[in-house]
Amino acid sequence: MYTRDEAVSPVIGVILMVAITVILAAVIAAFVFGMAGNVDKTKIVSIAGERVNSSAIKLTNFGGQDAGKLADWAFNVSVNGAKLDTSSLQLGKEVGSIQYFDAANSGKDDVVVTAWFTDGKSGVVYNSRL
Repeated sequence: MYTRDEAVSPVIGVILMVAITVILAAVIAAFVFGMAGNVDKTKIVSIAGERVNSSAIKLTNFGGQDAGKLADWAFNVSVNGAKLDTSSLQLGKEVGSIQYFDAANSGKDDVVVTAWFTDGKSGVVYNSRL
């Protein structure tokens, strides 16, 4: 009599392929989710800038959820790539602190404010052309 033994091999092959796919997906997921744990959370601090007149710019610290994590030296300000003297900087970590400074070009000054935090990290909190 005729027996049909050839159908067993394809069924076992399909089961093995499904098992390999599931294991591979689990390994990739473990790798991807394990890497996501090392990402730092974004710190939020609000600085606003405005041109007061053709020769002066004003920066104001409006705080934010991470304002309490600012370091004592809090901010570095640079205008057109030149860092301002931090010894005279009045823009501090206190919410509402204000800094006025002279502007070199009427409406063409690149102003960048970098905040420093107690954990030693820093980030740009303001970047604009005023």
